[in-house]
Amino acid sequence: MTLPEIKHCSCGKIHRSSVKKLVIGPGAVEKMPELTRDYTNPFLLADTNTYAAAGQRVKKTLETAGKKPVCYVIDEPAVKPDEKTVGCAVMHFDKTCDVIIAVGSGVINDTGKILASLSEKPYIIVGTAPSMDGYASASSSVERDGLKITLPSKCPDVIVGDTEILKNAPMRMLIAGLGDMLAKYISICEWRISHLVTGEYYCETVAETVRCALRKCVEHADGLLKRDEKAVQAVFEGLVLGGAAMEYAGMSRPASGVEHYFSHIWDMRGIEFGTPVDLHGIQCAIGTLYAAEIYDFLRTYVPDREKALEYMRRFDYESYKEKLRAFLGKGAKAMIALEQKEKKYDVEKHAARLEIILNKWPEIQTIINEEVPHACKLRTMLRNIGAPERAGDIGLDETELSLVFHATKDIRDKYVLSRLCFDLGIIDEVKFE
Repeated sequence: MTLPEIKHCSCGKIHRSSVKKLVIGPGAVEKMPELTRDYTNPFLLADTNTYAAAGQRVKKTLETAGKKPVCYVIDEPAVKPDEKTVGCAVMHFDKTCDVIIAVGSGVINDTGKILASLSEKPYIIVGTAPSMDGYASASSSVERDGLKITLPSKCPDVIVGDTEILKNAPMRMLIAGLGDMLAKYISICEWRISHLVTGEYYCETVAETVRCALRKCVEHADGLLKRDEKAVQAVFEGLVLGGAAMEYAGMSRPASGVEHYFSHIWDMRGIEFGTPVDLHGIQCAIGTLYAAEIYDFLRTYVPDREKALEYMRRFDYESYKEKLRAFLGKGAKAMIALEQKEKKYDVEKHAARLEIILNKWPEIQTIINEEVPHACKLRTMLRNIGAPERAGDIGLDETELSLVFHATKDIRDKYVLSRLCFDLGIIDEVKFE
């Protein structure tokens, strides 16, 4: 199976993925000899958990086919996506190896992609959990100097998802994968709204690719708790397509919006202050529900021009910067530097955006109604699979949610829900109950 190339898209772009082959289904690992036919000396990267889950089986399959894999198994109780992990992988890499095979999910895949980029070797990822949408992306999410950043890396040449392995991943990782998929309700909505408000590029073909994958995941959601292979395969395929959609569009828009930024802020707080941090997909699921609740309010909200303009006039950015520094520590530095370039808090720029919002408000509400399920529906879905619903469920302080939501508008140069609420002058009125 290959990811489709779209040459004649209405958006004017040619959409293609760097993934050359996608092998998903029961017994997919047994196809490793065929997938590595052109290589003799693979470098196998795993951690102790993923090696036990699938690495040993991959190694044996390769050896039976006459390969001589060099194995590096990270022996840490909790592998972090940081300089130590990446540095150790680089230092253990054997330059005589002609292909890198990573066995794992988030951290292992991010590390493998960086190693493949640095060594300029072909890269194969054997997934062990359908837990995040980074499998098909050409970037890695890592910690550097205590900050969470995204580094350019290498998109896998081959992605292997053996459902016999994937279905046995820890249940919380299965739930996280569905959580990362549910986030697409918000990301597609915000992509369309940004297209209206800022003129940002938008592609309906890419958006529909993500929607189709999301619908399939939701249809099979009840099967996750039973570890049903069809449900697990639907989530894994959806996550891969989500990553591919980002490459299709040339940006993260199709797969991530404000719900991901809730997760990023919680990660930044965890790095800086040691506050609780959960799986990315779990945090995204919670952020998705919070976003849906706010969108429910906006479905019937009537904008007030004078209220929005007055809020902007009263907004004290200098005071806000101090709050960001106190709340996020070192992480606030990059966000403040971004604003120096972007100047989204400029009074005239705000007024121009507001005028577009007011003129396009019926269209914005139509987009919300078309793209985002009501929060009660999402809440029921999360409850049915045993997923956390609120920040407090994962040990976070819910009294800080207002500041978390404020901070989400400053992470990237991207028009998301928190920016829309700011532009409307109602961001301080948002309640998290």
